[in-house]
Amino acid sequence: MEIELKLLLAPGDAPRLRAHPLLAHYAPGEPQLLLMHDIYVDTPDLQLCRHQAGLRVRQVDGRWVQTLKAGGSVSGGLHSRHEWEGEVAGPQPDLDALDSAIGRRQPLRALLRQDAIRASLQPVFTTRIERTVWQLQTPQGEHIECVLDQGVIESGSGPDARSVVISEIELELKHGQAASLFDVALALLQDVPLQLGHMSKAERGYRLAASQPLRAVKAQPVLLDEGMTVQQAFLSISSNCLAQVSGNQDGVAAGEDVESLHQMRVGLRRLRSALGMFKPLLALPDALQSELDWLGGVLGEARDWDVLAGQTLAQLDGDAAQEAAALAQAARKQARAAHARAAQAISSARYTASMLGLQRWLQAQDWRGNATARQLRRLDAGVLAFARTSLRKDQRRLVKRGKRLLHATPQQRHQVRIAAKKTRYATQFLASLLPSRAVKPYVARLSALQDELGKLNDMQVGDRLLQALADGQRGQAALRLHAAYLRGYLAARAQSPGADSHMHKAWRRFKAARLPV
Repeated sequence: MEIELKLLLAPGDAPRLRAHPLLAHYAPGEPQLLLMHDIYVDTPDLQLCRHQAGLRVRQVDGRWVQTLKAGGSVSGGLHSRHEWEGEVAGPQPDLDALDSAIGRRQPLRALLRQDAIRASLQPVFTTRIERTVWQLQTPQGEHIECVLDQGVIESGSGPDARSVVISEIELELKHGQAASLFDVALALLQDVPLQLGHMSKAERGYRLAASQPLRAVKAQPVLLDEGMTVQQAFLSISSNCLAQVSGNQDGVAAGEDVESLHQMRVGLRRLRSALGMFKPLLALPDALQSELDWLGGVLGEARDWDVLAGQTLAQLDGDAAQEAAALAQAARKQARAAHARAAQAISSARYTASMLGLQRWLQAQDWRGNATARQLRRLDAGVLAFARTSLRKDQRRLVKRGKRLLHATPQQRHQVRIAAKKTRYATQFLASLLPSRAVKPYVARLSALQDELGKLNDMQVGDRLLQALADGQRGQAALRLHAAYLRGYLAARAQSPGADSHMHKAWRRFKAARLPV
């Protein structure tokens, strides 16, 4: 299993990296310089890519080497993949040699044995890279290969030719603890502006070849098993959440992708919910918690304006629709500005440092050094008892907060919504340990309750943003009147019998649901 951390840097910052004192201090010899030409092959319909695999043949120093990478995961810039490599005679892959190297349990082996696949493999894109390699030996005994790659990915020819510049660092763990990768990355970041790299060269090449736009990444199911400890379950859950966060960072950094920002915020909320669920056993350091709060605030501001412009105002009808249309342009302008601030934040060294710090904390399992003996016993115990206890605790908290829902203030309704969201996330985190027939209806009723409470919360947030719009339009009396009208309209709608009826119907249905433990 290959474990590496990928970081991006501007081509103009490469000299700063080469001159970094860490490289001179930890690398015992001169760096190795290589010129590489890679040919990535796949079927015309990209069957290997569809199976999350990449097959390349590389020419380096007069030799040809084929490499197949498949499966694995990406979380916070840390890439873990299966890899099979070997020399070949020329620029064509040797599938028989791969067949011998791949383990029998790998699904990819059966795919590569199909005659149709073998016959249709063809070049899809190429890379031309100048590689500089430092072999780092840390004082703690870790061996890390630091690679600077600069070059280009190319696909197509003639009028259809496309290319993208490559300028990235790969820190690959050869021996030692994965946390050391983050120590080196954080040291480099002090002098060189870096960003986390989410996509491999193969993924970037496929995106270029297929002209694929960036797509928002939704949460994937968390797969736990009964043999896991509580700590192993936490690491699996947090890694899943971070994969959703990092999977959407390119879309957010690109500017105005509403869905990427929404999904990145969902990933961050899931992560914070997971940290809360395990807090009695392991507490996130205050400095990292502060950074997550900062990121949540940046993403939340943009999301609030998106909801106002794209949902709250857009869904109004009658006379209110005319008033809303007059304000929509001003709301969209605020949303664009908030997206620009979010893009700047995601592209900043602060974001990179916070994600590296969080991943280092997870990899080093730093919480164990401060844990009590009782906490350590619970962390090392089986996950099933923890799962049942956590879900019962969440259920009790939600039922307690919802007792006075009929006469609740907006703030009290908000607290019920937060409790419903945390309970839903916890149930989804632990779903693979629970009876699926019981989980689905329970989560469905939780989601329905959260949706109804969310609609009321959107109106409350909309009121606040409309007030902000009015305050920012001092020279435009008409817009201020439109905002005042809509604030009154939303307040009346939130207090209408219909809104209460839908909310209480969702609450009654949830209370009748059976906890899936």
